[in-house]
Amino acid sequence: MKSTGEAAKAGIGLGSAIAVAISWSLNKSIVWALVHGVLGWFYVAYHAFTRPGGLAG
Repeated sequence: MKSTGEAAKAGIGLGSAIAVAISWSLNKSIVWALVHGVLGWFYVAYHAFTRPGGLAG
């Protein structure tokens, strides 16, 4: 069983990976992908709330 710290690190890593994938698909820029990867879940949430359809898809 994972400890809380390990689970938090996995969540941060997943958020960064999703942010980089979204950023790359939209911008095709390594610099923006790195910036968004650092922001992680904040960028993922921003992307979800600002796109047509929002969280519903």
